[in-house]
Amino acid sequence: MMAYLDGDWLELATPSGNTIRVLKASHPRARRLRLTVSPKGARITYPQGTHPSQVNAFLRHNADWLEKKLDELNLVIEPLPPLRLGVPIEFPLRGEIATLDWAEGAYPRVVACEGGVTLEIPRPHSRALPVARGLLASYFENQIRRDVSRWLAGYVPQLGLAPTALRIRPMKSLWGSLDTRDRINLDLALALAPPAALRYVLAHELCHLKVRNHSPRFWAHVESIFPDWREQRDWLRQNGATLKAELDRLIADVAD
Repeated sequence: MMAYLDGDWLELATPSGNTIRVLKASHPRARRLRLTVSPKGARITYPQGTHPSQVNAFLRHNADWLEKKLDELNLVIEPLPPLRLGVPIEFPLRGEIATLDWAEGAYPRVVACEGGVTLEIPRPHSRALPVARGLLASYFENQIRRDVSRWLAGYVPQLGLAPTALRIRPMKSLWGSLDTRDRINLDLALALAPPAALRYVLAHELCHLKVRNHSPRFWAHVESIFPDWREQRDWLRQNGATLKAELDRLIADVAD
C-alpha cells in the first residue's frame, strides 16, 4: 500500500509489516526510475512527467530489496571496546544498563547482583576470557528460556499449536526464525533487550506456526496475541545493531 505524506515523500508498507519513508524527486536529465539507499535514508528519482502510479509500482516491486538494504545500514555502528579481564564495563541487560564486574572465586560462575552481574573466575587466569564468554552466553540463554517458558504457557492454548523445540544462539541479522520442523530459533542478543521486545519476537515466530508468510492474515494473528508488536518491532529496528554488537564483544571478542 502506498500513500503520499506530502509533496516530497512517499510511505511504503512492506510485506514484513515495516513502513519505509522514501524521498521522491524528479530530475530533468533522468532517463529511468532509480532507487538509492544511504545512511540518510531511501530516495527515488525519476524522469519529469512520470506518472505517480509508475513510481508507486516501481517502489512496490523493489520493497524487499529496499528493506534489506536499510537493515544492512542499521547494522553498521562504531566498534565497541573489547571485553578485558578484570575491567568492569556497562552493558544492556533486559533493556536496562547493567554493570559487569569481576572477582576471584573457587570455580567459574556468574553471580547476579543488584545493578548487574559479577564474573567469578578462579586462578590461574590463562583461559579466563574464553571461560567468561561461555559463562555469559549460558547466563543470557537461561534468562531467555525463563521468560519464554512462562509466555508459552499462555500463547500455546491461544494458538492451539506449539513449537517442537526452542533453540537460542547468536544470529547475524535475524531476531528469530521458524524452521521446517517447527523449531523456533531466537537470537541470544534478545537477552539484552527489554523483555517486551523478546516477547514480540516469540509471538511473531509462534504465529508462523499458523501462517508461514507475512500476509495480512499473519499480522492479524500477531495483533491478536501481542497488540503492541509495532512498538517493539520499531524498537528493535532502532536499537538492534547496538544489541548485536554488545553481544559480540561479550561472548565473541578476544582480548588479552
